[in-house]
Amino acid sequence: MKKVKFAFIGAGSVCFCPATVVDILQNKAFAEVDVEIYLMDILQEPLDLSYGFCKKLAQRLGRNVAINASLDLQKAVSGANFVVTAIEVDRYHYWSQDFHIPRRYGFRQIYGENGGPGSMFHTLRNLGPLLHIAHTMEKECPDAWMLNYTNPEAKLVEGLSRLSKIKAVGLCHGEGMGADQLSAFLQMPKEQIGYRSVGLNHFGWFTKIWDKQTGKDLYPKLAEAEKKAHPMALWDELALSRLMFRTYGLWPYPGANHIGEYFAWSDGFLAGAVAQFHYDPVNDKPWKTRQAPPFIYSLAHVKNHELFSKTKSEREEYIESFSADGEVHGSGEYGIPIAEAIFFNKPTEIGSVNLPNKGYAKDLPEGMVIELPALVDENGIHPHDTDPLPIAIAQMISTQGAIHRLMVDAYIEKSRNKLLQAVLLDPTVSSYHNAVAMIDEMFVLQGDLLPNLNW
Repeated sequence: MKKVKFAFIGAGSVCFCPATVVDILQNKAFAEVDVEIYLMDILQEPLDLSYGFCKKLAQRLGRNVAINASLDLQKAVSGANFVVTAIEVDRYHYWSQDFHIPRRYGFRQIYGENGGPGSMFHTLRNLGPLLHIAHTMEKECPDAWMLNYTNPEAKLVEGLSRLSKIKAVGLCHGEGMGADQLSAFLQMPKEQIGYRSVGLNHFGWFTKIWDKQTGKDLYPKLAEAEKKAHPMALWDELALSRLMFRTYGLWPYPGANHIGEYFAWSDGFLAGAVAQFHYDPVNDKPWKTRQAPPFIYSLAHVKNHELFSKTKSEREEYIESFSADGEVHGSGEYGIPIAEAIFFNKPTEIGSVNLPNKGYAKDLPEGMVIELPALVDENGIHPHDTDPLPIAIAQMISTQGAIHRLMVDAYIEKSRNKLLQAVLLDPTVSSYHNAVAMIDEMFVLQGDLLPNLNW
């Protein structure tokens, strides 16, 4: 009987581990082979929670799979076929700094996860650990694929492609969110809408959309529907996308909070930006107490609370996320479908992957990690050639490509000067002096996780 081993690095990830394990356990093809799921984390408590969840869920679903757990990375990846990575240390503590500190210095940045100067420090915190995983894979499972969910996807996968020999792909569900938006405006089932897309992770564009039944171009219908739609509907999710559609002629995805990270003027179209990681600087000292401000994705996600309503603590919510007692759901991500296509040689079309551009997008920089559709089979992941983009869109993405290269150079050369070059190139930059001061403060706040870069 064939055997397959999945190593999950960052097993304490609430966002990805439980749902990805559900994907594996509910997959019919993998039910016909011997499966091992090996969980690894750097902390014992989240590892124990994840292990307990997986064991209980496998029992509930009647799946006889081998489930192991360890703090030892080498044991986890040894002989693996697929290594799933979803790593982050003290996520919201550092994300809140990524958001607030650049804004304090005048950078017109929103969110700061994958774009803007905040994302650069997010990259520097995660690139070293991901490379450590990659170099361990080179020794222990050189033929395995890394299925990476860790952000910032494009910057990290570019670093992996330049600084390691492993096969790595970045995965994200943003393209599916965009397809849901098209479905809502067109009032058509998502499955009936065909599309082609290309772009940057969290800044993708549908170059063509059509009716699968008739082959008819759906962009004229989308333009009419967008004009008729209520102008304030789901403002924080759709207002920026609608404006960019009217401006550039293509629909972007996944939504304002992400696409707006890559340019300054987006802040006028995300009302929830003022509520993201909100705290009172007089009474709250979140980075001294390590009590991270509340994470708010957008106003569309804000729940109405009673004045004195009881809310669950972050720890309570975390523990509940690893409960296998109630209804469980798959991730909707592409990781396990890709693994199935490779392991069983089932040619499968995948809507979006993040890989280096090797001539697939002629108007985007060669070697830059871009997001595009691909065919997957036993020989790997084969991106499709893409349609040309309007020059304005291509230039916005190309600017980010230069930032990506500078970020990897900064890491290699241990250079704050190269980091400064990237920051000064960012469209949200305020001034040279602010850029230098912001870099220095971030290294004080995050020095325990950042690589040692020097002026």
